[in-house]
Amino acid sequence: AVLGRAMHLYPLGLLPLQVKELVLDNCRSIEGKIEGLTDEFEELEFLSTINVGLTSVANLPKLNKLKKLELSDNRISGGLEVLAEKCPNLTHLNLSGNKIKDLSTIEPLKKLENLKSLDLFNCEVTNLNDYRENVFKLLPQLTYLDGYDRDDKEAPDSDAEGYVEGLDDEEEDEDEYDHGLKILFKEQDKTLESCVDNDAVCLAESQEDEEGYNDGEVDDEEDEEDLGEEERGQKRKREPEDEGEDED
Repeated sequence: AVLGRAMHLYPLGLLPLQVKELVLDNCRSIEGKIEGLTDEFEELEFLSTINVGLTSVANLPKLNKLKKLELSDNRISGGLEVLAEKCPNLTHLNLSGNKIKDLSTIEPLKKLENLKSLDLFNCEVTNLNDYRENVFKLLPQLTYLDGYDRDDKEAPDSDAEGYVEGLDDEEEDEDEYDHGLKILFKEQDKTLESCVDNDAVCLAESQEDEEGYNDGEVDDEEDEEDLGEEERGQKRKREPEDEGEDED
């Protein structure tokens, strides 16, 4: 299986233990296991396994630092008790589009003491009477259920999207890296512009010199023509005198 967004990190020399965000959406799982996903990802804080064919989370690796887990559009119907052991620090869990039919299935999530947001969109359990009220009673640590709090107030974008603290630092680092590249290219552009400007000045001066040189040649030719006319005039003036002298 392709390791999603993490794939581009390996050419840069990053090891699994340095990866904090991993997206494996639409990969295929084999007997509840996703090839390449191991407990070597010790620093992982965000994991997305949307539509990978999971029927159970029993074979997830132990990820102590995982904060957000995306399990949407799979076929999970139970066995959620293992999450407290595998991912004890979860704050956001998305189980939308799974085969969860009753409250007893999600009851084991009580052991996830830091769980702040739970999504169960498109699960049969949402059709139960007093669904929201009962879930909040069952899981008192929850702040948001399906994107809304107990008072039906919508969660801020950061919570609705399952914001993971610390991932923004990575984005800032990428922004700084991009900014550094922009500065570098900008400086290179300046240097290039300077070289182009200098070449343009040199070219202009060269053209001026050539034009001046050509002007000089034209002037010399004009001077020679003027000089030739004067010499011819003087010759004409001398000719009568020369004839008079011959007669004498």
